[in-house]
Amino acid sequence: MPRIKRGVTTRQKHKRLLDQAKGYRGRRKNTIRVARQAVEKAGQYAYRDRKVKKRNFRALWIQRINAAVRAEGLTYSQFMHGVKLAGIELDRKVMADLAMNEAEAFTGIIKQAKEALPA
Repeated sequence: MPRIKRGVTTRQKHKRLLDQAKGYRGRRKNTIRVARQAVEKAGQYAYRDRKVKKRNFRALWIQRINAAVRAEGLTYSQFMHGVKLAGIELDRKVMADLAMNEAEAFTGIIKQAKEALPA
């Protein structure tokens, strides 16, 4: 049985790993052992932060809605309650975009939410 020389496959694996580590500092970019650890850790951070990004954007949308609503004399929680009572089915992303770019339309939504609130 002939022996198998694994240099080609090993080089391919190392090349792929070093390509993923491109742009890292120090030995993390050119030493296989260190680069493997760096790439694995980067993958863990990327996986975790894909979920964190969703949290951050939701918080940003809430802050933008709150700022626009407070200018009209409501709090965020009162506004969201009024939106739910008025039957407006816009998500926070769309409402934040309206608050930033279409102030007149968002003012109309605020008026509908105010009217739906019990006095």
